[in-house]
Amino acid sequence: MLADAADIQKRDAVVEIGPGEGALTKVLLERGAHVVAVEKDTRLIPLLSEKFAQEIKNEQLEVIEEDALRLNTASHLKKHAGKSSKKDTYKVVGNIPYYITGALLRKYLTDTKQPATLVFLIQKEVAERIARSTKESLLSLSIKAYGTPTYIKTVPRGAFNPPPAVDSAILLVSNISRKNFKNKKHEERFFTLLHAGFAQKRKLLKRNIEKVLGSDTEKVLQDAGIPLNARAEDVSLAQWLALTLN
Repeated sequence: MLADAADIQKRDAVVEIGPGEGALTKVLLERGAHVVAVEKDTRLIPLLSEKFAQEIKNEQLEVIEEDALRLNTASHLKKHAGKSSKKDTYKVVGNIPYYITGALLRKYLTDTKQPATLVFLIQKEVAERIARSTKESLLSLSIKAYGTPTYIKTVPRGAFNPPPAVDSAILLVSNISRKNFKNKKHEERFFTLLHAGFAQKRKLLKRNIEKVLGSDTEKVLQDAGIPLNARAEDVSLAQWLALTLN
């Protein structure tokens, strides 16, 4: 399912987060992708190395024992650049630990070398908040600033053995880029205002961002087309981006 959502094609460069015993890895390799599999659990490295010995020998697969949050993605992808059909792009897929969902999304979406596509199996509630909610959140806007999130499919807890306590969902983030930002300074200003805006959710946006914008707050909001009585969750990405340009 994850491979379908990511539209894995022959000779795609793929970073797989948390391959476990290699079920998804096998599918990725069968589709002809060149895979960098990042596994933190030391006990699984020998299993993966034995199971995919031929693919490792053929340099179609690299198994790395590392925390995905610390991985220097660009350096490992260089080894596969000559084999990938799209030398400057890669995809990220993974059935990830729920507790680092936000950290992993932030790492790859803000990385110097961004992926073109990202597909994670995450907690259903979080996927809905990102891609389906009528109210925005700090998380949803942080993702939409870089790409297009799509709720692909619900995966019920009963699909796993042992079953987790909650249902899961496949989240796709496509068209990843920094096209919404003029430069690094603009990107930093966007997140400064975004964090300030959501600092106290019960307060009006105007009150939350006054500490950043000072006496110009009302004018900046009006210029961005944002009502003075708006709350952060009611402001669209386009309006947030307009706000940062003033």
